[in-house]
Amino acid sequence: MVSDKEVDARNLNCPLPILRCKKALNDIGPAQVLKIMATDPGSKKDFDAFCRQTGHTLLELQEADGVFTFWIKKRTD
Repeated sequence: MVSDKEVDARNLNCPLPILRCKKALNDIGPAQVLKIMATDPGSKKDFDAFCRQTGHTLLELQEADGVFTFWIKKRTD
């Protein structure tokens, strides 16, 4: 999947992956896609909840070798 910005939050624990995500979303335009990689096992639940609460769209989640990769589409408003 194509992204407009990438963030590497591997080896960071909660809440740092979410904080890095929020900062990166502020740096991109509406409807652009952020790719973020994390290794914190709780990040699956955290990013799902974050997107539901903020109105961003979790487009896809992949897991490989302990790395969770999320593609988040920034809300349009």
